[in-house]
Amino acid sequence: MLPTKLDHCVIHVSEWERSNTFYTEVLGAELVTRPAGGFAYRFGDKQLNCHGPGVQPAEVARLPVQPGNSDLCFEWDGPIEDAIAHLKAKGIAVERGPMQRNGAKGPGTSVYFRDPDGSLMEFMSYRDAR
Repeated sequence: MLPTKLDHCVIHVSEWERSNTFYTEVLGAELVTRPAGGFAYRFGDKQLNCHGPGVQPAEVARLPVQPGNSDLCFEWDGPIEDAIAHLKAKGIAVERGPMQRNGAKGPGTSVYFRDPDGSLMEFMSYRDAR
């Protein structure tokens, strides 16, 4: 194996306050203020950098990330029923699931939901793998 691991990826948000609340309260991110403006969402040693209002992204990508076109999976460290209860308590609708899926650690059980811009989010529990 090469000495690599995922450091960050980029999403686009259309309204900072709404997205900051979602990513911190629903997904448990640490809110990071970025020196060039805007915010990032940190999960341990991984980070979601954000393009959004007032942020001029580096012109590197052929097609810039747009609001609503991301698809991200987060590991839920507990039973999937707890993830569903958490989403319900936060007023977030489950779109699909629970259903069996395969992730980075193998088989797990997932539920799907959306962020405020419509990007697809997934909680996956490996505790419920069958």
